[in-house]
Amino acid sequence: MPELPEVEVVRRGLERWVAGRTVATAQVLHPRAVRRHLEGADHFVADLTGATVTGAHRRGKSLWLPLARDGVATGRVLVGHLGMSGQLLVEKPTEPLEKHLRARFTFTDGGRELRFVDQRTFGGLAVEDAGPEGLPGRLQHIAVDPLVEEFDVDAFAAALRRRRTDVKRALLDQTLIGGVGNIYADESLWRAKLHGARPTEKLTRAQVVDLVEGVQDVLRESLAQGGTSFDSLYVDVNGQSGYFSRSLAVYGQVDRPCPRCGTPIRRESFMNRSSYSCPTCQPRPRARRS
Repeated sequence: MPELPEVEVVRRGLERWVAGRTVATAQVLHPRAVRRHLEGADHFVADLTGATVTGAHRRGKSLWLPLARDGVATGRVLVGHLGMSGQLLVEKPTEPLEKHLRARFTFTDGGRELRFVDQRTFGGLAVEDAGPEGLPGRLQHIAVDPLVEEFDVDAFAAALRRRRTDVKRALLDQTLIGGVGNIYADESLWRAKLHGARPTEKLTRAQVVDLVEGVQDVLRESLAQGGTSFDSLYVDVNGQSGYFSRSLAVYGQVDRPCPRCGTPIRRESFMNRSSYSCPTCQPRPRARRS
């Protein structure tokens, strides 16, 4: 699934191409695209028609666009989650419609339109009330991103010790740290020289600092390269792929040499997916005592 860098790239595209424009028409072409909008597709269309998008924001792996009417904020926001294959594309109206087009939005200025394309229909859109500080209610539980100033390393370290779990599971817990998924968890753990099964309650503060710095560095580097694209499903609003896959140290690199020590990268099963690490740089921890 797209993680923080990929979703942030899309957010920046929406900020550039959609913010400040007024919706002329909204079409729902597949009901699953708006299944999270509990009032139904017709209500979704009515909520957006004539509304002006005033910005583009992100929390973790989700996006939201605040809405206004006649220059006054409505307190409503368009929330989007890309799921495994969702794309928000900005296209010329003359461009052919995509095979898996699920929703389509035109604007009163007659310029490029916004299209939601989702092959597997795991993503979705919804309009809902904004909560405190404009944050949608469904995103209230998501922790702040490690790239924002509000991220508190000491508070994160304390939360890790309280959670008493494996460090990789903790990195994937969106209530602890927002936006990190399987790819960037593996890359961050490699940079911090930690195996994903290391118990969080046994991490020293220095190890937590190294881990946070690894997370921050890998996210910034990926963001600078447009994110990680393994196939045509992960693209920005203009349909362009990211190139960070060329810089991955361990994720998906099984049997290739570790960039740091040359040991072949290993693959291990983890929560019905895969983890990648270096056996030398990231030794497995001893088994926990019961």
